[in-house]
Amino acid sequence: MLDFKDILATQDMIDKRHLDIRTITMGISLLDCAHEDVNVCAQRIYDKITSRAANLVKVGEEIEWEFGIPIVNKRISVTPIALVGNACNTDSYVPLAIAMDKAAKECGVNFIGGFSALVQKGCTKGDWILMDSIPEAMRCTERVCSSVNVGSTKAGINMDAVAKMGEIIKKTAKITEDQDGLGCAKLVVFANAVEDNPFMAGAFHGVGEPECELNVGVSGPGVVYHALQKVKGQPFDVVAETIKKTAFRVTRMGQIVGVEAGKRLGVPFGIVDLSLAPTPAVGDSVARILEEMGLEVCGTHGTTAALALLNDAVKKGGVMASNHVGGLSGAFIPVSEDEGMIAAAESGVLTLDKLEAMTCVCSVGLDMIAVPGDTDASTISAIIADEAAIGMVNSKTTAVRIIPAPGKTVGDRVEMGGLLGSAPVMPVHPESAKDFIARGGRIPAPLQSLKN
Repeated sequence: MLDFKDILATQDMIDKRHLDIRTITMGISLLDCAHEDVNVCAQRIYDKITSRAANLVKVGEEIEWEFGIPIVNKRISVTPIALVGNACNTDSYVPLAIAMDKAAKECGVNFIGGFSALVQKGCTKGDWILMDSIPEAMRCTERVCSSVNVGSTKAGINMDAVAKMGEIIKKTAKITEDQDGLGCAKLVVFANAVEDNPFMAGAFHGVGEPECELNVGVSGPGVVYHALQKVKGQPFDVVAETIKKTAFRVTRMGQIVGVEAGKRLGVPFGIVDLSLAPTPAVGDSVARILEEMGLEVCGTHGTTAALALLNDAVKKGGVMASNHVGGLSGAFIPVSEDEGMIAAAESGVLTLDKLEAMTCVCSVGLDMIAVPGDTDASTISAIIADEAAIGMVNSKTTAVRIIPAPGKTVGDRVEMGGLLGSAPVMPVHPESAKDFIARGGRIPAPLQSLKN
């Protein structure tokens, strides 16, 4: 039953503080689409997606209009294509990506995730084909997003896959160089990837999920920022309590929308992802929240502590507001999608090393980072390995979404538009990690993986 008091209580935040539902994402299982003929498989994928998600956008727009709650994106996630395509007698899954893209356009969603592989412990034939298909798939599609999980706390880190993904990212940047390497903005490399993430580019519908479900991603950095302005100079206990109360209200809105949308679509409501997802708009920045706590510029000393407080308080407040919390649930720090992060990076205060440290206490990791176009593939692989190690040891999700911008160097800017924003090209360490990456094999799982 809808509680209209909750909706009325959030109206001021919607009108003035950039509060919105960032995405409703329908997860769809494609396991029954497998076929040895890749064209038959592609047709089955198209048919299933367009059948299941035919009314997703329509229902989202109805809820927006009826309740006055903005739903910025309507999206789809599917079973990792490496699993579905493994039955195909083919050396390329690009036809499957094209079918996904065609279905996404037919349904009217802005992104579809799941051109993915799970290779934390090793690679099947289908996994290698999927990875090799990524550059061309990103070039010839508009709405398809790709992800590869290369490590986990239970399995360790597959360094062969890490090395491969450094090369794939470079190829993807090269093949989409006419768009400043835009293909890389739709490609993320994970450790400890979750199966019910509604956010792109990392969304996929895990094998442990139901046939079809609806997951919701909320937002609201502007709301938290405004709330903290009312407690200037007060102790951190007050700061944490203020964020918790705000997160509760934001998450409650997501719960209402998710349950109602699921009911209208005839699919179960899955989870609310509590993540604070920024946008390039002024007043909708995670960085500005950290600065409101007393930091002169995001990235200076104290930033990691401030982010830890923010992330923890968001989780504590949000988890009380929803029956089912999942996804990534924390604070995102995508540089290109946060005007405060962009400003801090351009000033030189926010560096790649500091962003890596911040990863230890927040959602995901090095997200939407632009680096010089001549950055070596092994350096990108080493960056991925560092992030995967943080995730593996700390039993959390980490990821790298990095753009080696073709023809650009430090100080230049990569323009991607929309929610993807623009990213200043940041420096990387020039010293080589080539011999390190060339070793291959698998970094063993840490001792804390033995929990049984």
